[in-house]
Amino acid sequence: MSKSTPESRKAMRARTKLVYAGRAPEDQFGFVNTPIYRGSTVLFPDTATLDSRAGCRFRYGTYGTPTTEALEKAWSEISGAADTVLAPSGLAACCLALLTALSSGDHVLVTDSAYGPTRSFCEQFLTRMGIETTFYDPLVGADIAKLFKPNTRAVLVEAPGSQSFEMQDIPAIAAIAHERDACVIMDNTWATPLFFPAHERGVDLSADAGTKYLSGHSDLLLGLVSANAKWAKRLRTTFQQFSNCAGPEDAWLALRGLRTMELRLREAERQGLELARWLETRPEVSRVLHPALESFPGHAIWKRDFLGSTGLFSVILKPASEQAVAAMLDGLELFGLGYSWGGFESLVIPFDCSSYRAASVWAPEGPALRFSVGFEDIEDLKDDLEQGFARLRGGGEL
Repeated sequence: MSKSTPESRKAMRARTKLVYAGRAPEDQFGFVNTPIYRGSTVLFPDTATLDSRAGCRFRYGTYGTPTTEALEKAWSEISGAADTVLAPSGLAACCLALLTALSSGDHVLVTDSAYGPTRSFCEQFLTRMGIETTFYDPLVGADIAKLFKPNTRAVLVEAPGSQSFEMQDIPAIAAIAHERDACVIMDNTWATPLFFPAHERGVDLSADAGTKYLSGHSDLLLGLVSANAKWAKRLRTTFQQFSNCAGPEDAWLALRGLRTMELRLREAERQGLELARWLETRPEVSRVLHPALESFPGHAIWKRDFLGSTGLFSVILKPASEQAVAAMLDGLELFGLGYSWGGFESLVIPFDCSSYRAASVWAPEGPALRFSVGFEDIEDLKDDLEQGFARLRGGGEL
């Protein structure tokens, strides 16, 4: 049996923590991995225990199982969080975090570069609940203080911005929010806790889509919300009131993905940077939106606050027709056309943020593409794009 404990692992590095966090072989007859527990009913030994639940780890399936508990504890350990709860998707995690912090009559500040479905939740659902949303320029920094109202109870940040990759000064925003006793919520899916320790940077509630890099294999939907000590109890209570539970198989697959996440992130970082730098040299490309590139406007913030980068970034092409871009993308052999990211396979999508910006302007000089770089040989990926660029230059005629 392993003799390491969460306490002894505090001084250890991320790769080691990922191997041991959330595992208890002594509870599983010596087997290394926590099995899948499918269940709703938990039996109690007698009526006194049924009434008091004293000494009982579990009470009903919606409150958790050994499988979900293992993932929650592991994620809390690597996040430096007081507690973590699971949700059935990344969007559900973001929504749960917002509902934890907000009540009817409150006001929330949301970055204009937030994930689109999160934005829709604020504009539609929160509005129905009597909660006002103000979208702010993601580059506002400490000037966000000017946007606070007496009833501002939360600020939602996301760095880098969804699709457009603006870098936010999260420590500065968090300091302003905490001066006003507002909760700082972050969508930390791009970096994960390994590359951006959100709670160390002032975030109260960190939402992550485990669908992406935690899974790593494009075969599950999962969300996680971690909380610091101030917000942990309220998060757990909100979660239990909704019982919006993740599936047991998904939690188990996420535990399996956790063990290799650091290795996969480092490879995604290496592959992504190499392709991003290659794309910078292409005559068809105007700009590459990758925070780890020295040419990127938000690079200084990334270098100060982040511990690494991942395989997701965007490019702005030089002016080209829709027909030419479609010809480029439709003929790609290795880059799939599909949403999500963080899996082993490479993906690309065209995008346009202009229709859903309220506090900032999205007006690029050419078409925009978002790439998720997988684990194919990088030279094969370049060859695939080389042929795609030939179709682009041909205006769709090739």
